[in-house]
Order: sequence, then structure tokens, then C-alpha cells
Amino acid sequence: MIIKSIYWLGIAACIVLIVSCFLPWAYYADIHQHFTGFYSYQNNYGKPGKFLLIVGAIAFALMLVPKLWAKRVNLFLCALTVGYTIKTYILFTSCYNAYCPEKETGIYLVLMASVMMLVACVFPELRIGSKR
Repeated sequence: MIIKSIYWLGIAACIVLIVSCFLPWAYYADIHQHFTGFYSYQNNYGKPGKFLLIVGAIAFALMLVPKLWAKRVNLFLCALTVGYTIKTYILFTSCYNAYCPEKETGIYLVLMASVMMLVACVFPELRIGSKR
């Protein structure tokens, strides 16, 4: 029962990760701009939303495939996503020149969704047949 719930939470986390790439991540009051996963002022921070969007879609597809190789690939991919998300969180929310940006909802959702995806990958819903 719990494994089934974690499976559906993992699928929901993939969708939340994709949606949160479009939400505001940080507000920089000194330049009066909201940064998202696809926009940063003069592209200083790159576009991490592209990577997270692709990884979220692949992880979503791999969670639906009932094969052992898919679960292993998904575990690696979700662990990579958590590391990349932590790096992105630090990059977007770090202070510079005695100014700290205001953290928005999207950056927290990205962080929580990637961790939930990893938890769901650690406990996959998979039936393995017995060898005779």
C-alpha cells in the first residue's frame, strides 16, 4: 500500500518538477526582475529549466515502464537531478555584492519535487518473477 502511494507521489513529483520550471524562482529587486528556469538577466545563470524539463519527462516515462533496467536508469537519473537541483538552488539564491535575492515558490518546488522523485525511485513498484 505504501509502495503504491510512493509510486504515485513520484509521478506527481515529475509533473510538479516540469511545471515549476515555468514558475518564478527568485526575485532580484536591484534589477526588478523575476528569474525562472528559462530566464535570467542576460542569461547569466543559464537555462537550467531546459535540463530539468527533459529529465523530468524522461523520469516520468521511466517510472511507467515496468522493467528492471528502467528502474535502475531512473534511479541514476533522479540522483543526478537532485545534485543538479541543489547546485541550481545555491546558484539562484546566493547573495552577491551585499545583496540577497528573494526566494520564490518555484525554486522550493523544484527542490522538493526532485527529492520526491528520488525517494520514489528508491522504492519502485516492480514485480520480479521467480526463477525455476
